[in-house]
Amino acid sequence: MALLEEWKKIAYNEKADKEELQRFWQRYFLLEKGIYEKLLENPEEEVRGSVKELAEKYKVSIQDMTGFLDGIDESLKEPNPIETMDEDTVVSLAFDKVKLYKNMVDAKADWLYDLPAWDDIFDPVTKKTLYLDQKKSGTVIVGKKTGRNDPCPCGSGKKYKFCCMKK
Repeated sequence: MALLEEWKKIAYNEKADKEELQRFWQRYFLLEKGIYEKLLENPEEEVRGSVKELAEKYKVSIQDMTGFLDGIDESLKEPNPIETMDEDTVVSLAFDKVKLYKNMVDAKADWLYDLPAWDDIFDPVTKKTLYLDQKKSGTVIVGKKTGRNDPCPCGSGKKYKFCCMKK
């Protein structure tokens, strides 16, 4: 079984005890935060290695590294083969800083997008702009509704109620 399947079976187990699953995620989020703190110290460095080597480097289990790779995949410059990887698959952690920050905001992971290391990467104005851009991207803006006595939007010159509203 591929590593990602094993990770998902444990991390998203709907049959698991809720408290046990909550403890699992709390432990994982602390490990994830530690890895991001190390990665953000030198954001221009491309970290490469097998899943096993990276797990050893960041002192986490292969299972936790698989979860990390699943989480960061959309923020990478080039995606890793996470669906088919095993512990010997060579992966890259070269991430796009803007994508990573926005994805952290989108995931509502304030313990990650509030890391002090971001202050060395983006100035406060840029951070705020990226934050607001990401928050706005999920907002649906509905235009003004055409009233029945308004001119028809088709341009006929008739009232909407006598034109396209009847169709």
